[in-house]
Amino acid sequence: MVLPKYTVPSLTLQQGADVAAVLQQRLDALNDLALTLKHIHWNVVGPHFIAVHEMLDPQVDAVRLMVDAIAERIATLGVAPVGTPGELVKNRTWEDYSIGRDSAIAHLGALDVVYVGVIEDHRKAAKDVEEIDDVTNDLLVGHLHELELFHWFVRAHLESAGGVLTTGNAQSEKTAARKASAKDTA
Repeated sequence: MVLPKYTVPSLTLQQGADVAAVLQQRLDALNDLALTLKHIHWNVVGPHFIAVHEMLDPQVDAVRLMVDAIAERIATLGVAPVGTPGELVKNRTWEDYSIGRDSAIAHLGALDVVYVGVIEDHRKAAKDVEEIDDVTNDLLVGHLHELELFHWFVRAHLESAGGVLTTGNAQSEKTAARKASAKDTA
């Protein structure tokens, strides 16, 4: 690991490097999320098209702002943020989004799984930096507020009036998409 050339006054060089490494993972995940949201925006079809199509653009914009804030925090810590597609693909620990052109409900089912993964990893990152860097922790917690709100928007399309998710406990995008679609056509 390359230590930063400088760091904020309250952090050691090693702490700055450690926090930047955590943030780089979030930068990759959020860049991927922004691209995934745009992919869904372009490939959603069916009777719920316009509602989902228009719901996603503000999410894309907000996630892109999160990406910028994280990259700037990494730079503030004295480390160069990396935002290239090749590095993102090389470093990611998740599979590429697996749904192409499909119904709005199928995409929302898959997106539910995506948001669960992003939010869980973001929570872990916030916890990992909690004792080291209040500023970074605050940044990540603020992002969680928005990410959880967007996740709620997605889930609202997938829930019955009684609050039961049509996707059940699906763990994969394809399974969630299939379950959501089955309930939509039933």
